[in-house]
Amino acid sequence: MERDSSSASFSTCCLKKHSLGPSLETCLIESLLSTGRGDTYPINCSGFDQYGVDPAAFQAVFDRKAFRPVINYSIPTQVNISFTLSAILEVIWYNQFIRWNPEECGGITKLSIATENLWLPDIFIQEFMDIDQTPTDLMAYVDSEGRIRYDKPMQVISICNLDIFYFPFDEQNCTLTFSSFIYTVENMALGMAKEVQEISNTSQSLIQSKGEWTLMGIHQRAMKITVETSQYDQIIFYVVIRRRPRLYIINLLLPSSFLVAIDALSFYLPAESQIRVPFKMTLLLGYNVFLLMMNDLLPTTGTPLISIYFALCLSLMVLSLLETIFITYLLHLATTQPPPMPRWLHSLLLHSTSPTKCCPTVPQKGTKDLDLTPAHLPGLKEPVELVGKVPDPREAELSGCPGSTGSQQEGEAQKQHLVGLWVQFGHVMDTLLFRLYLLFMATSVITVIILWNT
Repeated sequence: MERDSSSASFSTCCLKKHSLGPSLETCLIESLLSTGRGDTYPINCSGFDQYGVDPAAFQAVFDRKAFRPVINYSIPTQVNISFTLSAILEVIWYNQFIRWNPEECGGITKLSIATENLWLPDIFIQEFMDIDQTPTDLMAYVDSEGRIRYDKPMQVISICNLDIFYFPFDEQNCTLTFSSFIYTVENMALGMAKEVQEISNTSQSLIQSKGEWTLMGIHQRAMKITVETSQYDQIIFYVVIRRRPRLYIINLLLPSSFLVAIDALSFYLPAESQIRVPFKMTLLLGYNVFLLMMNDLLPTTGTPLISIYFALCLSLMVLSLLETIFITYLLHLATTQPPPMPRWLHSLLLHSTSPTKCCPTVPQKGTKDLDLTPAHLPGLKEPVELVGKVPDPREAELSGCPGSTGSQQEGEAQKQHLVGLWVQFGHVMDTLLFRLYLLFMATSVITVIILWNT
């Protein structure tokens, strides 16, 4: 009797085609849905408690899986979605063709049905960048009221615009946009199956101690997107994650800081002892090898702050080596043929070495424990050792040059004064560069502490 009623409905629709103008597709849909018109679509479940579920009882529903499961086709299907970052997508909707009375079905209130026999909403993630490898032979839970819950396991490889300037202390805001590809707002409305705070708490508990990232929170926003004349529902989830920086601090920042600190301590080595230049060259070579080995840990795109830090460290080490070479050249030149010092440089030197404004220089402090003789360390106290001993006046008279003794002493005194000025200039340069090192290291430590705690 049902089949005759359906055929009559389809025939009536097609006979009215020329007068009212409905399409063949509309006639087909109306004829398929005509047997299910009403508030419920009852399923005969007699014998379920004795013989199990009879697939024939649901065959009429399975035959309609190609169509939206609604009695009134003008009402959109409400689809509620939820997810967890453990790669599970939860989709909930109602199938109006499925209803049964649990009392008549042996108390059965929920069944699991293969998804291949049901209508499924075409929910997709816009940021998805890989082929969906979700198995097709999955099951969905259906209750006696027609409520369907479909948990879909997914491994999502998505696009995320990364701001890596503060790497490895960066915090990223990635989006997951859920939408329908086919159904407009007239046919399907998207909603939330759970509160966004519940989704965030569940995800945090599942990935609490996994991976490189820490989940900070999840936020949600619903919107509609217009494509030509059609509107589609969208739900956008903002996933805020933060990188765990401990690995990068141990493997990148600490070794770099140690090398820079050792290079700063090398200023306590006397420049004229010919030890500092090879030592600094070895440190510079080691730092370059360290950067090449750790290059895989750095981001491949963009210029993070840590790359600027490495560049500054390398620049300081190169500047320190050049300064040491320059000081060594000055000391060698001062002990052989000291050039005259410009007045502006002399005035600046006197101003910078004023006792009220300057503490003792670093090399002078460091050479106290090196047991160096004045011949190895030119200074202001005994500069005569650098150019040779001044002849005694009596020795000059015995040598037959009494007239040249005064001029010779005057020339030696002037030469000693120039030697002392150039040596002092070298010590001032060492002190300034050493203080620049200290300022850079202190700034770096403070910056790391602030970024780590924010």
